[in-house]
Amino acid sequence: MPRTRIKICGVRQPQDAIAAARAGADAIGMVFYPQAKRRISIEVARQILHALPAFVTPVALFVDQEVDEILHVASSLRIRHVQLHGHETPPTVAALRELTVLKALRASRQTLAAELDLWRESRESLDLAHLQGFVLETPAGAAVGGTGVENDWEAIAAAQRSGAFDGLPSIIAAGGLRPENVGEVIRRIRPYAVDVSSGVEAAFGEKSAEMIDAFVAAVRGADQYPTPQGSA
Repeated sequence: MPRTRIKICGVRQPQDAIAAARAGADAIGMVFYPQAKRRISIEVARQILHALPAFVTPVALFVDQEVDEILHVASSLRIRHVQLHGHETPPTVAALRELTVLKALRASRQTLAAELDLWRESRESLDLAHLQGFVLETPAGAAVGGTGVENDWEAIAAAQRSGAFDGLPSIIAAGGLRPENVGEVIRRIRPYAVDVSSGVEAAFGEKSAEMIDAFVAAVRGADQYPTPQGSA
């Protein structure tokens, strides 16, 4: 059975990174967008990275920020993975080719197929081999680091059935994920990874070790189910 990767995003303190690692998360996300409520400073990020065990990938999240700023933060922290959560264009991603890039897309029924077509064309014409995943976020809302609003999973499943994701990087499911619903989402769309922030928080910006454990357990349980015949 394939193993769904897990990213715990919006990490703001070392103990939360440790809890994610102990539970079996593959990656943690740290927000560097100045207007985000879960943003952290480079100094706090260094503390988190110092506490983070080996083989857990740190990901730095940005929103419509300048390429030079992104490269500065990544270089200062020696981070190789970044997540772009705004309206960044293919040329912006191309300018970050020294990094591994995840690009967030809003999974809107009206715009998703056209947006995927744009990235498919650009990935070939601009040589975006370092673009390694699309984080499919909830269409509604503009909050960064966890909206808490559940995504339109049927729209994503329909896009899969139509072949809209063919020839593109891996799918990372996000948007309103919680221990109670992540298993169903995995069984339905079989993403490469899942990305959660507010769904494992005991209070705003404070992760719960128990909720992280429950989330990871739900993912691993869903991994044991075979993909139904004829599904995406």
